[in-house]
Amino acid sequence: MADFVVPSSFRPETDAQYRLKGPMHAQRHVRIICVGAGASGLLMAYKLQRHFSNYSLTVYEKNSEVSGTWYENRYPGCACDVPSHNYTWSFEPKLDWSAVYASSREIFQYFNDFAHKYGLRRFVKTQHQVGGAFWNQQKGGYDVQVQDLSTGKTHTDHCDIMINASGILNNWAWPAIPGLDRYKGVLLHTANWDENVDLEGRHVGLIGNGSSGIQVLPTIQPYVKKCTTFIREPTWVSPVQGLEQHVFTDQERLEFATNPDALTKYRRDIERGLNGQFGLFLKGTNTNNDTETYFREQMSGKLQNDYLEKRLIPDWHVGCRRLTPGIGYLESLGKENVETVYGEINEITERGCLCDNGQEYPVDVLICATGFNTSFKPRFPVVGPGGNNLQDAWADEPRSYFGIAAPDVPNYLIFLGPNCPIGNGPVLSAIEAQADYMCKLIDRFQTHNIATFAPKAEAVDDFIAHKNQFMNGTVWQDPCRSWYKAGKPNGPITALWPGSTLHYIEAMMEVRLDDWDVQYSGNRFAWLGNGYSQTELDPTADWAYYIREKDDDAPLSRRRKLQLINKSGTVSQVDSGVNFTGKREQNGMGIAESKL
Repeated sequence: MADFVVPSSFRPETDAQYRLKGPMHAQRHVRIICVGAGASGLLMAYKLQRHFSNYSLTVYEKNSEVSGTWYENRYPGCACDVPSHNYTWSFEPKLDWSAVYASSREIFQYFNDFAHKYGLRRFVKTQHQVGGAFWNQQKGGYDVQVQDLSTGKTHTDHCDIMINASGILNNWAWPAIPGLDRYKGVLLHTANWDENVDLEGRHVGLIGNGSSGIQVLPTIQPYVKKCTTFIREPTWVSPVQGLEQHVFTDQERLEFATNPDALTKYRRDIERGLNGQFGLFLKGTNTNNDTETYFREQMSGKLQNDYLEKRLIPDWHVGCRRLTPGIGYLESLGKENVETVYGEINEITERGCLCDNGQEYPVDVLICATGFNTSFKPRFPVVGPGGNNLQDAWADEPRSYFGIAAPDVPNYLIFLGPNCPIGNGPVLSAIEAQADYMCKLIDRFQTHNIATFAPKAEAVDDFIAHKNQFMNGTVWQDPCRSWYKAGKPNGPITALWPGSTLHYIEAMMEVRLDDWDVQYSGNRFAWLGNGYSQTELDPTADWAYYIREKDDDAPLSRRRKLQLINKSGTVSQVDSGVNFTGKREQNGMGIAESKL
């Protein structure tokens, strides 16, 4: 029997008719557009290339290189606070990391090498920025407006399925302080760093004590003339108990490169610790209480300053804001050439910052370590059937299905969307779970006569209600100003998943089609085709594959499947991790993960 492939000229309205000519589950051609060639976009390209055929993919990337935020962020001290051997895809270790905590340049190299190794650049068009996606009622799918940044010309592309992988910690933002445009010194943002600026011997102003600010200060302090750091609120600065910075020796790198078992064990031990952190985020747990006591002692000991202790150590629970291992940060605040100004900046003047204490602080260079726009609202119009724009729907509160899709916006998928586990534990493993889920949806779309798929509005309503109820018992609900809540001290928690990362991975293992609104073109059973199976399509297949000597079927129940996947029975409880206080316990705590 000859191979049967649905041609690329095929359209959804003729799908049901065409499928009757071929075997069941015939693969129609699927046109996919992905926005962004950062970590998520590259992973999706890898997954599609590995698992699919009869598809086309274009990844539009606004930068001149791949790797997204790790290409863009180059400020002094920029790094990731996740141990480097665990800031990789689960299946793609890097053997030669230089240290436990790697720089942004080294992480960029990892993802750049990943793209090169698997030939992913053939899918990517750099210096191309998506400006809008509009549902095509006649053809189905999206007409996507794309600008070639090298020429300024704009064209329209079309896809059946659109994937937004533009990221959450990527859309950097200036602080909303009046007068920023009046400043006559050198103005920098950590996420848009000018490497030609020399800070040595200059008076530098630093706005912010989030992840970026905590890394910048101890890096520049030794060689600037003076640094005036502006802080408006307290934050927990975590120690790095058990995983201090360490430069790997030649012998250690050789061991990782030549002994795969040793490297795998090292990675798994750290990952267990990272996954053991979740108790920290639950109010009233011993893990949270003990950690908070430990943090207070650590911060007080490093600050050695009553004024700063009263203002920088929070009265809300540990974990309400993103935790950042502050290597050298608190100690830097006490250096002779560092001045800490606590309070609000009322305005930026021509010379520097005018603060709420009535004093102006002139500086030669002003660094804004003020983070990103984390509203989750798409950066470009995403207009579905009926003309509804997702930008408008998510203007006040983004409401997604499991962080990957939005109701009433069909055939549109999102990496790291609202309420996914971006701060609950290891994030790259969660991205892998999202990619696998998307592939399952794409597979069903390709092998059935599906016209559109989108999460049901009532399913999203129920998910949001469950999420809100769950969050009441977490430290994230405390009145701290956090990007988890779009910068609002008492706003809804829009960034985080209601559970651990392992909880999310398990929730994403199976596509719950009862949560999805699936519309078919023609008869929903047209996928049954002409009566032949895919097995009969393959002359090299065993047409009696189900005849065997014993029952070797894969598990059918969810519990048995999970026990096989998670290697139940292979790990002792004492291997589960160490918390910040140094105590080993079954629900041990590792280090929270973030892009710094």
